[in-house]
Amino acid sequence: MSMTALTPRRGAQFASDAFASDARVTGLRQAFRSVRAHTEALAAPLSAEDQVVQSMPDASPTKWHRAHTTWFFEQFLLEPHAPGYRRFDERFAFLFNSYYVAAGPRHARPRRGLVTRPDAATITAYRAHVDAAVDALLADEAALAPEIATIVEIGLNHEQQHQELILTDILHAFSENPIAPAYDPARRFRPATSSAGMLSLPEGIHTIGHQGDGFSYDNESPAHRVLVGPVGIDRALVTNADWLAFMRAGGYVNAALWLSDGFAAVQQEGWCAPGHWREQDGRWHVMTLGGLVPVDPAAPVCHVSYYEADAYARWAGRHLPSEQEWEVATRSGELADAFGVVWQWTRSAYAPYPGYRAAAGALGEYNGKFMVNQMVLRGSSLATPPGHARTTYRNFFPPSARWQFTGLRLVTFPA
Repeated sequence: MSMTALTPRRGAQFASDAFASDARVTGLRQAFRSVRAHTEALAAPLSAEDQVVQSMPDASPTKWHRAHTTWFFEQFLLEPHAPGYRRFDERFAFLFNSYYVAAGPRHARPRRGLVTRPDAATITAYRAHVDAAVDALLADEAALAPEIATIVEIGLNHEQQHQELILTDILHAFSENPIAPAYDPARRFRPATSSAGMLSLPEGIHTIGHQGDGFSYDNESPAHRVLVGPVGIDRALVTNADWLAFMRAGGYVNAALWLSDGFAAVQQEGWCAPGHWREQDGRWHVMTLGGLVPVDPAAPVCHVSYYEADAYARWAGRHLPSEQEWEVATRSGELADAFGVVWQWTRSAYAPYPGYRAAAGALGEYNGKFMVNQMVLRGSSLATPPGHARTTYRNFFPPSARWQFTGLRLVTFPA
């Protein structure tokens, strides 16, 4: 997931769309407390055993997410900007760095689940130690240097991304458990919003990318003009009912529908349905954060890879939208479920915008160096923290990834 350098903002306050769902501007110190508390609230339903499990190399233990987001503030904020600060534990820099090469060596990602010590209680103490130091640093917000405010802001957005990963990663772990435990019985998918037809985008030149003073990552800039259309984009997401029709039609065994790498993944992984689906007593069920439930035909399909989305579009005689088409259409306000349901695959490879330059230093590592072999997703999901989404947000994953809350909508080009 995009966890990257940001476009610097102006002043000691920040745009509320990064941290709150309303229009008011929130203080930096209060935002820090709120975001950090939300991470702990997400971890609260989990046992110590839950927090250490790593079900696959792409996922990370909850304990690691809690520690890594804490290390971020220790490494990039407190060490350089808080005189007299003492690290909680010198070993944590190695254990909880992710892949900031400029910040030093790190423990191998696929082996994070083997780190049973420090235990979850120690990570709680680590978070409290760092939180107290940051809170003291932010006590006089009016006197904060712009550089400090910028680091805090990116750190909070970074932590919000890990809040989503806490949910997707523990869901994957629970999906591997034969008894299908529920993370939170109240967390259920809602049916897709009923919105028939397509939005027509006539041919035209549009400006896309981040504009203004609000928070953004550097991969959302610079704003630039693009030619879009003519194209029609579905107002609604593809549903489970649509996907079941694809499955009944032999979609997973028809090689003609698939990219070569995609069909190889189907064969190697044994895919015959979306991720987290299980067939029981002749009926499909899906593992959710609320536990194992029957597949709801009216709900948007979720946990599909780019390969699957592309094959479905080909079977339907349609296409996936480009990220430019998606952004222009979303600005109209006429797409249903553009945010807060599933991330939506686009047909766009993750590449730099014209004139893009990666930020200098370790904080610039999370974007530019990943601009290859990834596909762009737009929108946000039911696991995205409130207020973290925006129209210009560019999420990205490899085309085989499907443990995230990923779905799709389709477009049609005129004959």
